[in-house]
Amino acid sequence: MNIEESLGMLDTEKGTDVLYKIYGNDAEKEKKRYEKVLAGYKESFGDNEIKLFTSPGRTEVCGNHTDHNHGKVLAGSINLDCVCAAGKNGTEKINIISESFNQKFTIDLSDLSEGQRHSGTVELTKGIVKAFENEGFKAGGFDAYITSNVIASAGVSSSASYEMLICSVINELFNDGKTDVVRYAHMGKYSENVYWKKASGLMDQMACAVGGLIALDFENPEAPSVEKVDFDFGSKNYDMIMVQTGKGHADLSEEYSSIPEEMKKVAEFFKKSCLRELSEEELLEHIPEVRSFAGDRAVMRALHFFEENKRVDRAVEALTKNDFDSALKVITESGNSSWKWLQNVYVTGAKEEQGICVALALTEIYLSKLGKGACRVNGGGFAGVIQVFVPHEAAEDYVSYIDKAMGEGSAHVMKIRSVGAVCLDRI
Repeated sequence: MNIEESLGMLDTEKGTDVLYKIYGNDAEKEKKRYEKVLAGYKESFGDNEIKLFTSPGRTEVCGNHTDHNHGKVLAGSINLDCVCAAGKNGTEKINIISESFNQKFTIDLSDLSEGQRHSGTVELTKGIVKAFENEGFKAGGFDAYITSNVIASAGVSSSASYEMLICSVINELFNDGKTDVVRYAHMGKYSENVYWKKASGLMDQMACAVGGLIALDFENPEAPSVEKVDFDFGSKNYDMIMVQTGKGHADLSEEYSSIPEEMKKVAEFFKKSCLRELSEEELLEHIPEVRSFAGDRAVMRALHFFEENKRVDRAVEALTKNDFDSALKVITESGNSSWKWLQNVYVTGAKEEQGICVALALTEIYLSKLGKGACRVNGGGFAGVIQVFVPHEAAEDYVSYIDKAMGEGSAHVMKIRSVGAVCLDRI
């Protein structure tokens, strides 16, 4: 369809149904974003044949920093997303305009070499294209106009959301939709590992790509287990709130990479490649030797890994049984372990910047008085956002409370959405 036909499609019964499936009651509001994207594409590239795409951000409910050592995660896609209009241009160049971040760049498909900075959207895009080529899939020139409301550098995977969007575009335009979302995730991981030099796992990409609330097991990372968890937090009269705590985490790759590296250092003592290949009992039997070999923080992070995997199982079981009170207790335990054992709530050596700690402390005080709810660091940590579950009747009050401390507009009420990274034609 061209631009005018795509605009008309949004007003049809089918278009309305598609948007409602993605956004629920916010469908009418979100339609305006698609209209803006289509107008931006037309102004920038002309009235060409295009397709529309969406890719959500993500939250992890339990399973903090486990995926990179082949662990377990309970995660979900959220109601913030990247949206784009994209179409083939018949050249060997990819032209991308990102309206949200005021970016405009061109990638020549004849030069996908790594840049010296190892950061930025251009590098991510080159990495995705290279991953498609490495996997034996096709890639070609296209034009794309993108907008995003996924909070950047905040722990809800704005980068993975973008990666999965580009995967969807290349898959749809050049491969007839033949690539599956597991391959998307591996391509995103490749891009970050190689073009950003960031030792990320697969969780962010999988949660963005698949959609809904999902239990992931990365024991076999080439074909991770994915189990849909049918649970609606709203059905329990609870809201999930993300709180931005100040400084973003875009420049903290070294801190993130230290976690998988230290966990794998523990595994190395046992001549294993990752923690999933050994048991917690083996580690406990050799604590003195492992402390000497890998260091105390590595041991603490390894212990977090093993206990966190158990918590994921308990959380999934509780939600499957509709036992939300038990799930909230597990979520609280996960947050405490991230703070005390994993130690990813502030940067060592930057004691003056502990926004996550402040937000968690204030939230714990609030929830203690309320006698309900849960909170935890969300995502990579060190900076970014915290995740809070609070009864709906207290949500407005909590937002005012935390915004006063952390800054106006810090708190965002989120929902789990059922649709992952996809071309709208496929819904």
